Amino acid sequence: MSALFQFGERMPDYSVPVLNEREVRAGAGLLFVIAFVAFSKAWFTGDFGLIRIVVIGFFVEFVIRVLINPRFAPSLIVGRWLVSAQTPEYTGAPQKLFAWSLGLAMAALMIVLVGIFDVRGPINLLICALCLVFLFFEAAFGICIGCKMYAMFVRTPPQLCPGDVCEIKVKHEIQKIVPAQGFVLVGFTALMIAVVVNLGSTSKLSASPAAESGRCVVPGFAKAIGHEEMWKLHNNCK
Repeated sequence: MSALFQFGERMPDYSVPVLNEREVRAGAGLLFVIAFVAFSKAWFTGDFGLIRIVVIGFFVEFVIRVLINPRFAPSLIVGRWLVSAQTPEYTGAPQKLFAWSLGLAMAALMIVLVGIFDVRGPINLLICALCLVFLFFEAAFGICIGCKMYAMFVRTPPQLCPGDVCEIKVKHEIQKIVPAQGFVLVGFTALMIAVVVNLGSTSKLSASPAAESGRCVVPGFAKAIGHEEMWKLHNNCK
């Protein structure tokens, strides 16, 4: 049975402790969703109540990951269950320890700012946004930004990086981006910018006529549930 206090699992075929990258990415995805909901609520309503709750949860999560054992971190337990039918992909634990220590530091800073001093505003949102970026890249692309930072501060190169990214290798043809793909990406981006600009202009022009029409009469059910203002907003009647 593995020791209670340890970071990573010892496997006979590897020289360093390892973690299951699939489990790690699943846990990052779960934390991203939770953090994104809390961030959105604070951003759109100015209510930091949910962030306070989430910050405490994140702090406990990373204390368990870094100071006790990742095997007992709640998000990783759920992540392990979700990917239990998939073949494990082993990644080196040392670089993850560094990355998650950054996460613990950010959670601790938020505990001080939000929980102790009740600080509100841009600094909290900036830290949350940074955390979201870290989690999103981990979950969506398997890119551990903290692990890349680890490689900048240690002499020994990290081992067992996801996708063998630590190894010097030549890209296969299926990995290369050709000029035609670049043109498609640029064209698609330009098209979407044009659509956003056009729809934004159309929305502004149609706002006043819509507000004067019978379509903007708030139905009884919306009034009954106290949703009158939101109904107007969602139907472009503001």
